[in-house]
Amino acid sequence: MFSKRMMVTVGAMVMIVLYLMVFSFAYLRKSSIEDAATRTALLFAAPFQATFSHSIGFIEDIWTHYFYLVSVSKENNALKNALAACREQNNACRETAMANARLRALVGLKEKSPYQMSAAEVIAKDPSPWYKTVVINKGGDDGIAAGFPVVVPEGVAGYVVSAGKNSAKVLLIIDRNSAVDALVQRTRARGLVQGMAGGVAGGLCRFDYALRKLDIRVGDTVVTSGFDGIYPKGFRVGSISKIVRRNAGLFQEVEVTPYADFTKIEEVMILHTRSLDGEGDGAGDALNKTDTAE
Repeated sequence: MFSKRMMVTVGAMVMIVLYLMVFSFAYLRKSSIEDAATRTALLFAAPFQATFSHSIGFIEDIWTHYFYLVSVSKENNALKNALAACREQNNACRETAMANARLRALVGLKEKSPYQMSAAEVIAKDPSPWYKTVVINKGGDDGIAAGFPVVVPEGVAGYVVSAGKNSAKVLLIIDRNSAVDALVQRTRARGLVQGMAGGVAGGLCRFDYALRKLDIRVGDTVVTSGFDGIYPKGFRVGSISKIVRRNAGLFQEVEVTPYADFTKIEEVMILHTRSLDGEGDGAGDALNKTDTAE
């Protein structure tokens, strides 16, 4: 009924079971039942405990680093705000230093001039590319009137065309409606400096009515002549930057680059060349004594 192979297999299994029972009985005799139970519990619980401990450690690590990152983020924001404040303060100091340098130049100009002067700040500019005017923060209440020349440390800027109570409008010399009677300082050649506002030549002037026979060279300094009734004699206007002498014609074409940089003008000096009743102040040509021919 049973094959020989089956009988051998069953016998082997019985021998293995008996061997395990004998081994377990001998092990239990050498150790206490409590110790065996503990070992058995640890055998089954150890993998679960290891997994649980690892999970707890992982969660604690994430939690700790989360709060650490939150703290670092707050500190980073605080440092960014402090850096922005320092940059703003540094920028304010730089602006103050630059303003002081400009004001020192204006004070130096005032000390050298025989005229009464008033400092003013440019508060607006004409946005049109064809008209070059600025508005200053001084007006009739400060003794400013139409016709007063306006200068900067580099040279002539323009003149007051209208004055309100607390502000005034200044026509710059680069405006095409402006005209300054002027001289070439080296040769005393006379001409009329007129603005070329608009287009590429928006910051340049012409030196009109300069006879072809007059000695004018590139680089010559042009100064006010004092004959136009607005600008006193001897104030610097600009330098000759281009000359065209044609074969025909009475006059030569001369271009003047103003000394004043009208793209950066922020403060100006207003010359009180006459009293409000229109009489002169008697300064005459005193300023011209400070200029020497090249």
